[in-house]
Amino acid sequence: MTVEALAGHLGRLENAVVREALRELQEHYDKRGVNLVERGKRWHFETAPDLAHILRREREQVRRLSRAATEVLAIVAYHEPVSRAEIESIRGVQTAKGTLDVLMEAGWIKLAGRREVPGRPVIYATTAEFLDHFGLSSRRDLPGIDELRAAGLLDPVDDALEEAMNPDTPDETDEQTVDDSDDETLVEDAGFEPEDEGEPKPDSGAASAESLA
Repeated sequence: MTVEALAGHLGRLENAVVREALRELQEHYDKRGVNLVERGKRWHFETAPDLAHILRREREQVRRLSRAATEVLAIVAYHEPVSRAEIESIRGVQTAKGTLDVLMEAGWIKLAGRREVPGRPVIYATTAEFLDHFGLSSRRDLPGIDELRAAGLLDPVDDALEEAMNPDTPDETDEQTVDDSDDETLVEDAGFEPEDEGEPKPDSGAASAESLA
């Protein structure tokens, strides 16, 4: 409360009297666990600085990211530094500015400068807090595709689409080739003499004429 407000509650005492009383109370509480202090012409009691850490209550607040924020964070982590246009190109949809703001407020991504291209778009990268929160020594410790799939973190629809886009090529049947020399060996073993391709075959018509004569 202000000095004027206190004076009004105390039967309209003079401000100087009220101020002097406040100074005496301030000295009285100076060595106690609660101090009387003046902030912005207002007086109030507050915990002594040496005991503040005992009375401070810390409460962990669970942050739940939306699907869009999770996708953006993953893209930045695996492709940094990356611009907003590149994020949208990978996701296939537009990214709201609020999604990036949420990740920046969480301390997981940061502005990493501008890309030296026409328009000089802002690029984003992960922070040291991101690595610390997820227990990573560096970005090299990020899980790969196989690890994510084994952990069940990939969308089954995405897996099916990937398999449809990359079908396994059927195994080609090995053609068995037979060497000509092997054919000749088989013919000889069967008791047949191979025909000489260089000599002409006798005419069957001529042979029939000779037999009639």
